[in-house]
Amino acid sequence: MLRPLLLSLCLAAPLTALSLPAMPLHAQTLGPQPETSSLTQTLKIDALIAVMRSEGLANGKEMEADLFPGQGGAAWGVVLSRVYDTQRLHQIFDAALAKSLQNDPATQTAMREFFSAPLGQRILALEIDARKTLLDDKATAAAAAIWGRALNAKTPRAAQINRFAEVNDLVESNVMGAMNGNLAFYRGMNAAGAFPQPMPEDDMLADVWGQENDVRRDTVEWLYPFLMLAYQPLSDAELEQYIAFSTTPEGQKANAAVFTAFDAMFVQVSKELGQSAGRLMAGQDI
Repeated sequence: MLRPLLLSLCLAAPLTALSLPAMPLHAQTLGPQPETSSLTQTLKIDALIAVMRSEGLANGKEMEADLFPGQGGAAWGVVLSRVYDTQRLHQIFDAALAKSLQNDPATQTAMREFFSAPLGQRILALEIDARKTLLDDKATAAAAAIWGRALNAKTPRAAQINRFAEVNDLVESNVMGAMNGNLAFYRGMNAAGAFPQPMPEDDMLADVWGQENDVRRDTVEWLYPFLMLAYQPLSDAELEQYIAFSTTPEGQKANAAVFTAFDAMFVQVSKELGQSAGRLMAGQDI
């Protein structure tokens, strides 16, 4: 299962339904603006993307075993390394975030004020550390058990985690992001000739929508243990401050902008990975 892509005030697309990792991006026409580049530094995007690279390389090996066992060789490793080039990933994120926030200085200011403060920086660091921890399957299982006990006991912290996820619409946004990525992957494979006959768009859409329940289940199974683990060091009052920020108009817009930036990134990423996988499946060089 692929791990959802998480970022503080939001999560971004978990590409779970096809058990497929994400792929690289080509730079887009809109370059990152200085203000947005500064904001992504505040949000610790570099550190997050470094973890994403580790996740992607591991997922890429699983993908080879599932779709074209033993056929990828060194060339597939080169593809994955290029795919998860951290500088390119950051450039795409910057450009997409700049586009989302270019006419909204108030939201940019609110994001900077919250996430540059000691609590905001601590939250970001905790999230990144938790994501690193969950690279290990045993740690993931342990976090799931902790969340399950808290949920069954109806603890105050479990209630806070549920409210945080609901306020930020984390499950639905991740499910839609995952399905967008999976459709892009299908399109990439289709364009590369991976199927005996070209797959009609309607068939790809139907297949992706048919995976919705699996995507939702995988998202929920990863999301809540992650949140529980990441925010465990926070006091109830500190987590309430985060929830309060998320409920403001600026917090809601910030959440949407970051989701949009990651969605743009992973749609392109998934399409390109689908193209490379499709070539291998069709017996072509990559």
